[in-house]
Amino acid sequence: MYTVMNRIPVPAAGAAAFEERFAASMRETLPGVPGVPGVPGVPGLVGARLLRPQDEGGTYAAVMDFTTRDAFLAWMRSPAFHAAHGPSTSRTKGDVESFETVASVGA
Repeated sequence: MYTVMNRIPVPAAGAAAFEERFAASMRETLPGVPGVPGVPGVPGLVGARLLRPQDEGGTYAAVMDFTTRDAFLAWMRSPAFHAAHGPSTSRTKGDVESFETVASVGA
């Protein structure tokens, strides 16, 4: 499995709006957009999560698990990525880290 984590700093005053926008974007673009040709969803995506910091005004983490690095790179070039991030975005804002699973227990 190939995991990508994007750390996104969000001021406490904007947290609720950020969560709503981010969650809506995930629901709309990751499984595909029904009735919108060219936005088919994300092949190779195992799961995606938005993690809320426990400290007010802390840094959120968006975590996406893909079957392979190639699946992640394909998503970066996909209509679904551009629908979520805008046409001129080549990567998300924040600090992006990527990981390859070397050991796993449970789900």
